[in-house]
Parts: sequence; C-alpha cells; structure tokens
Amino acid sequence: MTSMTLHPSIDSGFKATDASFSGGTLVCNCASNAVKVRIKGDIAHNHACGCTKCWKPEGAAFSIVAVAPTENVEVLENGAKLAVVDPAALIQRNACKECGVHMYGPVERDHPFKGLSFVHPERFEEQGWAKPSFAAFVSSIIESGYDPEKMGGVRARLRELALEPYDCLSPALMDYIATWTAKKNGVLA
Repeated sequence: MTSMTLHPSIDSGFKATDASFSGGTLVCNCASNAVKVRIKGDIAHNHACGCTKCWKPEGAAFSIVAVAPTENVEVLENGAKLAVVDPAALIQRNACKECGVHMYGPVERDHPFKGLSFVHPERFEEQGWAKPSFAAFVSSIIESGYDPEKMGGVRARLRELALEPYDCLSPALMDYIATWTAKKNGVLA
C-alpha cells in the first residue's frame, strides 16, 4: 500500500513537529516574485483533505490544510498576484494567479469558522509545524476521478499513517460546529 500517492508530506513521512513552532512564511510555487504570506503563531486542526476545492500538489489525492486566526495572516510580498478562486465559496481561497497555489483562505461570513483562514502548511519555509492528525472528506477524492474500488486501500493507508479517515470533519470540529449552531439558535447558552 505504500506506493499509493496521497500527498508528498504524507508519503515521505512527517517532518518533526516542534512544540515551540511560532509561525512562519508561506511561499507560492513561483520561481521569481513569489507570493509570501506570514502566519503568526502555530496552526490548528491540520489534516489531509480530499475535497475538490483545496489546492493539491501535482499528482496528490489529498491536500494538507490547517487553520490560523485570520488576524494572524499577513501578505508580505507580491499580493497583487493573488485572486479569490471562487467568490461564492465559504472559504475565500486566495491563490497565486501565476502558479495556482492557494496561499490562504479566510472565512468571512457568519459561520463557526468565521475569523479563521485555511492555509497549506507544507508551503511554510520553516519546519516544525504541527503534523496532520486526521483525514477529512476522504470519499471526495472519487469526485476527482479516484477509483471507488480502491477506497478501502486509501482508508487503510491513512489509518496506517495515524490519520483517522472521516467523510466529514473530525468529531472535535463537528462538535464545535454543532455547539456554535446551538448557541446561535439559543438552544445553548
């Protein structure tokens, strides 16, 4: 099963996580005039994502995506190269118009994730960011053309890598969404 291409950061083994990681600079794939985005502080909820919206490296079945508070995201260089991929989407994915890498995606409308930005931590220049801890929207890779007959192998490989596969988000994030909704609707204080 190890020949399966999930994502380069997963397939080649995780880099060591550093408990003192305090953020860094995300860099797009352009050879010159790269877009650079500073993330202050650590990331959270890092995971492999099988959805069809997230940016993935060439040949990867999954993206690696985490969140950071939007207030901790700052475009440092070449911001004029950024454009929102889908203005109607919940996550306003800002991608480099030249290389296509998604640099950050804030959630700005009323939603449990409002105030967070989605980032692809493998784009950090620095090492030590939190490793992925689960896999989300696993069955969505079928929508990208992945053979449905091979999904058992995908889930087995993810589990082998200690990435529990979900066809939604992790239980902690689903609880967070449900709690936010209950509070918004007055069901919980």
